[in-house]
Amino acid sequence: MSLNPADDRFAETLRPELPEGTLRRPEPRHLEEPRGRWKGASQWLALPRTTDQVATIVRACHAASVPIVPYGGGTGLVGGQLAPDGPAPLLLSLERLAGVHEIYPEENALIAGAGTILADIQAAAEEADRLFPLSLASEGSARIGGLLATNAGGVNTLRYGNARDLTLGLEAVMADGSIWNGLSRLRKDNTGYDLRHLLIGSEGTLGIITAASLKLSPRPAATGTALLTVPSPEAALKLLSLARSQLAEGISAFELMHRTGFDFLSEKLPDIRQPWDTPPEWSVLIELGLARGLDPTEALETLFAEGFEAGHVSDGLIAQSAQQALDFWTLREHIPEANRRIGAISSHDISVPLGTIPEFIATAGPALEKIGAFRVNCFGHVGDGNLHYNVFPAAGQSRDDHAGNREAIKSCVHDIVHSLGGSVSAEHGVGRLKVGDLETYADPTKIAAMRAVKSALDPMGILNPGAVLRAR
Repeated sequence: MSLNPADDRFAETLRPELPEGTLRRPEPRHLEEPRGRWKGASQWLALPRTTDQVATIVRACHAASVPIVPYGGGTGLVGGQLAPDGPAPLLLSLERLAGVHEIYPEENALIAGAGTILADIQAAAEEADRLFPLSLASEGSARIGGLLATNAGGVNTLRYGNARDLTLGLEAVMADGSIWNGLSRLRKDNTGYDLRHLLIGSEGTLGIITAASLKLSPRPAATGTALLTVPSPEAALKLLSLARSQLAEGISAFELMHRTGFDFLSEKLPDIRQPWDTPPEWSVLIELGLARGLDPTEALETLFAEGFEAGHVSDGLIAQSAQQALDFWTLREHIPEANRRIGAISSHDISVPLGTIPEFIATAGPALEKIGAFRVNCFGHVGDGNLHYNVFPAAGQSRDDHAGNREAIKSCVHDIVHSLGGSVSAEHGVGRLKVGDLETYADPTKIAAMRAVKSALDPMGILNPGAVLRAR
């Protein structure tokens, strides 16, 4: 269906229906994405303060056939928050719909506006002696609406699940401007199709999330952190299995890191302290959160001893203070920034069945060598099968030197992932970057069903056109 741009004429028609200052020209930050691959083409930005104002905006866009691109914290890595081509959309920022509205400690529930920064939700939960466990590197700027729209993962997925698993209910504005009041705190509600799960992960293409009812957890009485050297990814998986047999759900995070990540930190972020003179080839960062009466340091010592005897771990450090634990996590959390400064040719957010992680790593490296000489930084949330497998130019070269190889590299990695029964988008979403990948690797019946859902909920195609599914 033909769409019209959100031009000056449209803005002047919409302006009287909204409070002064709601419509303005976008700032440069609204038209850029973190990796610098695309620029947005929007001429107007809407900054509503209420769900009713969002509904007013969407109704106007629906009536005028004007596309809308929802905007959260702008931290997405697949281009879902901007439109580089097509009729200039109205950029709809949710940043003013911020704040924790209600908290129910006894129910382990919290209600927040879509524009609330993740770190603020974490802090509000902590004040109530509760934990909101969604945690990722961008938590100081990412907003909960966008995190739900992309079904974000993070370092604690192993224990607590993705954003989807942490959501009890939603409030959302649909494509015609109607409001779905679904801010339920129920743990059981079997009354038909679950719109909550339909909207989570839909990247603003089926509705615009304006608020969420979120699931909290008790805060662990004691935590422990260790940085352990493992001989191989296969050994890391065996260590994880051993840890699970000993500690069950007490494992909050289990992160795999390759030496290349530490080399990049030394090169680009030398002020970040590393606990060794020569980084190991492979290491894991493990965090425990245990109930009262259990000693995490003792548990980690037992895990290390048994893992060492079995050959799963060869060396390591157990944090002896909160500061040392923070130092370990600082290493892990700054690897993406070091990657950005080096400049990846092709970055891959993939997942494979846990048992095939060693096979994937062993297969992908030699396959890439047939294309050219590269450096690979493989790291990620091995506890849930999610790896960030990023390919960089050889030392002394830049990613621009390999611009012609980008598609070949991506196809090489994604073909291997697909052959192992994996996913080419584990936690970042599809956005605009991976629309072609979805068409290549997804089941055709799934694509047809997705298009049917899109046509039913957004028949005019105004909600984030070109994201997830190619615009028609």
